[in-house]
Amino acid sequence: MNRKRKANDKPAAGGRFAYEGLDRLLHERARLGILTTLATRPEGVLFCDLKELCSLTDGNLSRHLQVLHEAGVVELWKRSDGRRPQTLCRLSREGRARFLSYLAVLEEVVRDAARAAALNRRSASDVDDRQFDGSRGWAPA
Repeated sequence: MNRKRKANDKPAAGGRFAYEGLDRLLHERARLGILTTLATRPEGVLFCDLKELCSLTDGNLSRHLQVLHEAGVVELWKRSDGRRPQTLCRLSREGRARFLSYLAVLEEVVRDAARAAALNRRSASDVDDRQFDGSRGWAPA
């Protein structure tokens, strides 16, 4: 049975290129930089160093860390060095597992894109553009 999809119909789950594991919480550019930095330094990173490494402002980093902390992805540890408070940021155990799962899906995206690029390089000259000249029912949108 062929029926038109309505605007509010949800696509079937598990589509080949759905990449369900691309976690929106982790996928944001600044958060991706924060998580990658923390993943490379399991002992943690001081807030001021993390700010520099990710080229973020105090407020921007603070907000992203708050969101990641509330989601259980990062741990925040506080202390005072006598003059001023310091914050140490670390990936939580759950955060590390979640980030590694996310990276596995991201690697799948990269593999698929690399295959497509290789296929396009091999077959670009083989594509018969005449099928799109309007004589077979196709018209530009």
